[in-house]
Amino acid sequence: MSRKDEFKTVSSNPATKFLEWDSNSGSFKYYDKQEGANKFVKAPFKFVVLKELHTIKGWNDKSESGIYSNEVVNLNDKLDVKSFKGGPIISGIYRDIKDQLQGGVYNKSIYVMLSDGSVANISMKGAVVATWGDFTKKSKARLSDEWVAVMKHEDMKKGSVKYTIPVFEYKSTMTEAEGEMADKAYDIMKDYLLGYFGEKADEEVAQEVNKTAHLEPTNTGKGEDRYHYTQRAVEEDDSFDLPF
Repeated sequence: MSRKDEFKTVSSNPATKFLEWDSNSGSFKYYDKQEGANKFVKAPFKFVVLKELHTIKGWNDKSESGIYSNEVVNLNDKLDVKSFKGGPIISGIYRDIKDQLQGGVYNKSIYVMLSDGSVANISMKGAVVATWGDFTKKSKARLSDEWVAVMKHEDMKKGSVKYTIPVFEYKSTMTEAEGEMADKAYDIMKDYLLGYFGEKADEEVAQEVNKTAHLEPTNTGKGEDRYHYTQRAVEEDDSFDLPF
């Protein structure tokens, strides 16, 4: 890190909306701070993927507060898991701490560009992570230049539990103008991530961000290996099978 980097101001998270799947309504939702209420995003809903990260979220009964952690590029990176009112819970790589999260569960944190060019974050857990993994498993390279759309939801059942999952599909290839808009959104996201990861961003994280964010169709080899490793690591977690 250079001396001048000590005086850089880390930009705030560029996401204008933080979305999550609402199983009851069969749609994504986000909290509108100005109105103080949840807003539901009905189908059709489309987005362009900019970056996939990993984090921990949930609820801690002991402190009666939410659980959160830092976001990491790879599940081999250290997660610092905390509750809002109870403080630190545990730190470590996911496979070592997954059984000690005290109510926290794995969440895939996906930064996307919406149709208006703004950046948003989509948080996925449980069955929605599995659905996303199945969708992208054989077509991840297509995420670089195509719109992903949620046109409908699917009703599911596991034992006596009924729930819904989004149905993802590729909607269309981005036009040249949309591609330029996505590049601008990615640049904003990249600047944020390089600041977010701090000193590690100089070399290691900077390279990781460049390799895995806004993937090019030719991105294979180590990048793909990292993706499939993280999928396997999550699938070992019992909470992965939970719909909510």
